[in-house]
Amino acid sequence: MAMKVKEVADLVGISVRTLHHYDEIGLLTPEETTEAGYRLYSDQNLETLQQILFFRELGFPLKKIKEILSSPTFDQEEAFRLHRKMLLDKRKQLDQLIMTLDKTIQHSKGEIHMSNQEKFEGFDFSHNPYEQEARERWGDEAVDKANTKAAGFGPDKQEQFNEIYRNLAAIRHTSPDSEEAQAGIQVWYAFLNEMGEYSLEAFKGLGQMYVCDARFTKNIDKFGEGLAVFMRDAMAFYADNHNE
Repeated sequence: MAMKVKEVADLVGISVRTLHHYDEIGLLTPEETTEAGYRLYSDQNLETLQQILFFRELGFPLKKIKEILSSPTFDQEEAFRLHRKMLLDKRKQLDQLIMTLDKTIQHSKGEIHMSNQEKFEGFDFSHNPYEQEARERWGDEAVDKANTKAAGFGPDKQEQFNEIYRNLAAIRHTSPDSEEAQAGIQVWYAFLNEMGEYSLEAFKGLGQMYVCDARFTKNIDKFGEGLAVFMRDAMAFYADNHNE
């Protein structure tokens, strides 16, 4: 049964303005908008909203959530497993922080002595959940090889590399599964295999890293904003539709 925006807001515990904003940015579009302008949300909309809120709970920005959910390679069941794993990690970290806080209170009362190291147990500002997940799924080899590969390029290869990226940037607003996009990605796959050995699975994993690792995204998007996401999706489609 369709629900109005106020009913969804009350059910979930978020504001009507938040739902309006999600609609405005294309993150969560209601199933139907009546002639009178009422937004009506379906059960599928509610499932998507739950997914969005899981990502928000884990600290993902709205722009990143939209990229993830709109990707043709998005797998809801896999995302649920990832959410669960990350929430368990978060719970473990929170338990450690609570323990550190309890010890700090005792320390301030003179009941115990804390070392400087103990004062900061549980704090972690370096964790990149998507990069870690990618490393667990596809292994360190493909990731580390991709991180260091460009360092060994000579001038000719570097120019070829740049040309491929420029060509892909020029078509980044097309569909990643279009004939044009897939032809460009095939050139990129062939180029990588001139420099080393990439299986289709490793190629797909590398594409994921273009978005998971901020270093990749920053460098790739110098050729055009959104190129990293486009390449990830095009590489995933290519890998899924070719045999070794």
